[in-house]
Amino acid sequence: MQIGTPLSPSATKVMLLGSGELGKEVIIALQRLGVEVIAVDRYTNAPGHQIAHRSHVIDMTDAAALRSLVEIEKPTLIIPEIEAIATDELARIEQDGLAEVIPTARATQLTMNREGIRRLAAETLGISTSKYAFADTFEELQNAVDNIGMPCIVKPVMSSSGKGQSTIKCNEDIQNAWDHAISGGRVKQARIIIEEMIDFDYEITLLTVRSKNTNGEIETSFCEPIGHIQQNGDYVESWQPQRMIEAALARAQEIATAVTSNLGGRGLFGVELFIKGEQVWFSEVSPRPHDTGMVTMITQDQNEFELHARAVLGLPVSTELRTAGASAVIYGNMNEKGIAFDNVEKALALAKTDLRLFGKPEAFERRRMGVALGYADDTDTARQQAKQCASIITPIKK
Repeated sequence: MQIGTPLSPSATKVMLLGSGELGKEVIIALQRLGVEVIAVDRYTNAPGHQIAHRSHVIDMTDAAALRSLVEIEKPTLIIPEIEAIATDELARIEQDGLAEVIPTARATQLTMNREGIRRLAAETLGISTSKYAFADTFEELQNAVDNIGMPCIVKPVMSSSGKGQSTIKCNEDIQNAWDHAISGGRVKQARIIIEEMIDFDYEITLLTVRSKNTNGEIETSFCEPIGHIQQNGDYVESWQPQRMIEAALARAQEIATAVTSNLGGRGLFGVELFIKGEQVWFSEVSPRPHDTGMVTMITQDQNEFELHARAVLGLPVSTELRTAGASAVIYGNMNEKGIAFDNVEKALALAKTDLRLFGKPEAFERRRMGVALGYADDTDTARQQAKQCASIITPIKK
């Protein structure tokens, strides 16, 4: 693999579609390897915009706008980082040889839509999942709830970070769940997924890397499993490693290998799984770094963003765990633009902690504005440290 000089004719150019906090860290990892990066997002001054070589603001679901930008910038690689993208146009862009889509255009099409990836896992690959159904109308939602039973979970087929997700526990919840799902989707389409609520012991993210070995062949490697807590579909804590019995870990790796091998390409995938004893159910997969994987910024020799950057560039990777660690989310706690954060010096005075403030231009009550990190000899202690560090940070109006 040759890497040129940024802002010169020899440059290796990568375009990120979506430039939030995860994209920002991917940009940092790519730039450390000498890559020229173009950051694209739907709003101005997104976190990745602030550090990329160039930035653009477009509606990425607009196929014509997306293709026009690719034709202007002529990137070598395109890395989708969010769901709301004109994936059919990405497939045409790849087919026309304008750029390589990471991991592949097909993988992007399947994983950006919960219906595509769920049907692939359950119906094509025969992997265990929760019972599920899809609905385009309120009446179809009611029928699905009757068939699946309560409690059940409702989500838009295209969303992230828990947006539009809710739980139906009784008939009175159905209308609110429909309204919430339709308003929370990434695109304007009335289609949702209804999922059985599985009785699991814990859930994990298994970061799975498809990268080239020294012989140039694609091989699959795994980070240590990441445990996490979610509230309304959005993670609030994660820790690594999550202790698992050997049989469950082996099955989790088998499932992750089957799914990511079918999707193909290179890069890091965040595979979400439910675990109960030795039983493992597939939930979702993201063909990119995962929010729960931010813990790897303090636990691993190469964090998930560095692994992704190296893998997409065809470079060697190491998933070695350095220490046990944890992450805890810092929320905006207000609806304001240009907020500030108080007590940063007190938070960083805590031993064995670190901090990432994302630089998002606008805060919302439950918008993720930063993450606290902690490490220790065991995950329980690391979780306490991360949560304490996060609790000290105080968002304030300026």
